[in-house]
Amino acid sequence: MNKEAIKKQYELIKEYHNKYLTGYGIKLPELVSNGKYVKDALVLIKLSEGYPNTKILSKEELTKFMHEFYPDTRDVQQARHLSMQKGWYIASGTRGDAKIPSGSYKLITLEKPYPAFCRDRREGFKGNFDAIKKAYNYRCATCGSKEGEEHFFRKGVIVQLQEGHMNPAYPLKEGNIIPQCQVCNRPDRNKWVYDKTGRVISVAVSQDGARIVKEFLKNATPILRMEIFEFLKSLIAK
Repeated sequence: MNKEAIKKQYELIKEYHNKYLTGYGIKLPELVSNGKYVKDALVLIKLSEGYPNTKILSKEELTKFMHEFYPDTRDVQQARHLSMQKGWYIASGTRGDAKIPSGSYKLITLEKPYPAFCRDRREGFKGNFDAIKKAYNYRCATCGSKEGEEHFFRKGVIVQLQEGHMNPAYPLKEGNIIPQCQVCNRPDRNKWVYDKTGRVISVAVSQDGARIVKEFLKNATPILRMEIFEFLKSLIAK
């Protein structure tokens, strides 16, 4: 894709963004910074080719495209971050969105935000996270690994405590934060609701919710399925 094509596609994205997305708190990345194309902008440009008739692109295809501008790039993560964290309506096969293959992405629309996006969810915690970590004795609420020491289960990994959502449907603020290590905070992010002890107590309210429950039931034992079935029947009866 040459410079003219990149600029033209970026202007298209900008037009839709100004018309439909600014009110949702979705930010348009700059096209160029310090003389280089911005990675987020490049991924949006590639995913929006042919809009509104966009194509499904694998992570490998996005990485190959990025190599034209950043030859050392090994694994493009921008598509994943642009949706859940930044609000662009990009479906992910890994999350089970839109029934596309795992490891692939598709821009659904430039007129609506990603369904699970909450504009103030990732604004940043302004409270005293050190005090929260101290209350947990500087340990991950979920697995118990201690900050600065080797992870309990991932040998060779030094624990870094992060601000983990208790309920990802609400802002990252005091009362909705538990300390989680980088291992526990990544794979389950935006899927589960945790209590103060770091235990999963519910499925987060998002378009992933129904899929997660279905996968759980699919992998459950017949006995557990029957127990759940009887429990649901009792709820309906009430």
